[in-house]
Amino acid sequence: MKPSRREFLGAAAVLAASGAPPIRSIEVFPLHYRTAGHFKFLGPEGRPAVFVKITAEDGTAGWGQSVPIRTWSYETLESVVSTIRNYLAPVLIGRNPFDIAGAHQAMNRAIAPSFSTGMPIAKAGVDLALHDLIGRLTGRNVCEIWGRKPLDRITLSWTVNPTTLDEIEPLMEEGRRRGYRNFNVKIAPDPKFDLELCRRVRKLAPDAFLWADANGGYDLATALYVAPKLADAGVNVLEQPLPANRLTGYRELKKQGALPIIMDEGVVNSAELVEYIRLGLLDGVAMKPARTAGLWDARRQIEILEDAGLLFLGSGLTDPDSALAAAVQLYAAHQLKFPAALNGPQFLTGSYLRNPLVVKDGCVERPTGPGLGVEVDESRLRKEVA
Repeated sequence: MKPSRREFLGAAAVLAASGAPPIRSIEVFPLHYRTAGHFKFLGPEGRPAVFVKITAEDGTAGWGQSVPIRTWSYETLESVVSTIRNYLAPVLIGRNPFDIAGAHQAMNRAIAPSFSTGMPIAKAGVDLALHDLIGRLTGRNVCEIWGRKPLDRITLSWTVNPTTLDEIEPLMEEGRRRGYRNFNVKIAPDPKFDLELCRRVRKLAPDAFLWADANGGYDLATALYVAPKLADAGVNVLEQPLPANRLTGYRELKKQGALPIIMDEGVVNSAELVEYIRLGLLDGVAMKPARTAGLWDARRQIEILEDAGLLFLGSGLTDPDSALAAAVQLYAAHQLKFPAALNGPQFLTGSYLRNPLVVKDGCVERPTGPGLGVEVDESRLRKEVA
């Protein structure tokens, strides 16, 4: 199977690229968002994030965001800042901002891969800022640039991450009060707890899309035991049941066929996605622009999944602001068919956007402005970071 070779920029953007002002500067703004409620990956320090501002020679600026979580992956707030400032920005200054493929090649020479893309979360912030800058230089939303007819809104899934079984019903009731009708649950490593969790969620939400995410928390024997029982409990898909490097285990789970097996942490670059499909390891992928070094390769991965007839689910890294807007644009552009596990609005408070994204009736509307569609409140951001 060969990766799709479809164009990633619309014809108008390609024409505009020949006379585009080059990149003049790249700035980073590290900060923490306050959190609300319990989520397994977020600690008391809040949700770290790094805004990335890329300014062209004519003064036009695009904004992106890197969203490291040290308990989910190896990248930290500090490593993202140092990577962009010391290694990525120097190789991008002076480049044509429309050449996103060339920008990724330059970034990958500056920070080389190991098994897959090196420092993808840091690179994602730059990629998002480039997409936003292209949109502002052309006066077009990214979905227009891609030549896609997008959805107007994305339906969201409410994350149920209880520490005790008694918390399940109140957590779900809170989600219902906020308009959510679909649910994803965090499971592993305790199959007994997990099965009861899923049974109760399914009983309380008989018509919901129920998505179980183990975040690599099972060993193979436990995963093979629990997958059929999760199916009997009403789970629709099982995400990342094993650690990312247990490839033969994924093949066994897919052969078992108890549930669709969805990968997340194990798929960073489209190259390994093609290999995993060839090896018969998965039924689909939970996409995250943060994990895939941004929108450029995320779109390629979605096209690979579509060509292979596999599932494409929308997920995130508890994304705030620009990162959330980018994910919404991506999923809307590709007509996402399932509720998206974008839980930033659930677990984060505060925003650095002039008009924050708002969840209404369990959905978030796609912002329609240029680029990623949202406006960063730069003056407030600079005061916060100073």
